[in-house]
Amino acid sequence: MTVVIWWIYSSTSASYAFPPLSEIMTRFRELWLFDRFISDVIPSLGRFAVGLAGGATAGLLLGVWLGASRNARETFDPVIQFVRSLPPPALLPVFLLVFGLGDPMKIFIIAFGSIWPVLLNTVEGIRGIDPTLRATCDVYKISPLKRLTSVTLPAAANSIFAGLKTALGIAFVLMVVSEMVAASGGIGHFVVESQHSYAIADMWSGIILLGMLGFLFNVLFDQVQKRAVYWPA
Repeated sequence: MTVVIWWIYSSTSASYAFPPLSEIMTRFRELWLFDRFISDVIPSLGRFAVGLAGGATAGLLLGVWLGASRNARETFDPVIQFVRSLPPPALLPVFLLVFGLGDPMKIFIIAFGSIWPVLLNTVEGIRGIDPTLRATCDVYKISPLKRLTSVTLPAAANSIFAGLKTALGIAFVLMVVSEMVAASGGIGHFVVESQHSYAIADMWSGIILLGMLGFLFNVLFDQVQKRAVYWPA
């Protein structure tokens, strides 16, 4: 319904900043279904996937360790609280100095932003496990690996997936930001370059593509989450 209203309302638009939706969708079809899909969309999604996977894996492993060890948690908590408070975009100059303008910089900034929600939610999920469940594992002398895979992770799954969903959104935003600031390709770079060259319909087509991709990722994640974990009523 919103699209229909936008289409009708903008059909007579003479605004330079808000061209008709029909013009935007024509450019969308020409650019993203054919011309720039391989050159921009695939590289962006590749960096997004690698950065999110790296950050989520690191956050999960560190979260399991810190959640299970009170001493480690108390020792490293001040450092974690300080580092996670740093806005990832503010660290772009540092990552540029260390990694240059290539893909590693973009991947590391995505990973840096996505690690924290997974780590913190994993820690809280493990800390919230029923003490009786822990005691039962001790009584039956369940091995650490078996306890981790059969008890700890399933019990903390709801919290972990909540962190993963937050990380998904953060990673997507950082993918775009890193390409807007320092890149020679990608969807974010295309949007900025279109604005600089006054190709406003092209710019809007890139923004619409990002909205569609973000919506698709959330739908897919929700489906995976529904099949992987149980949310109590």
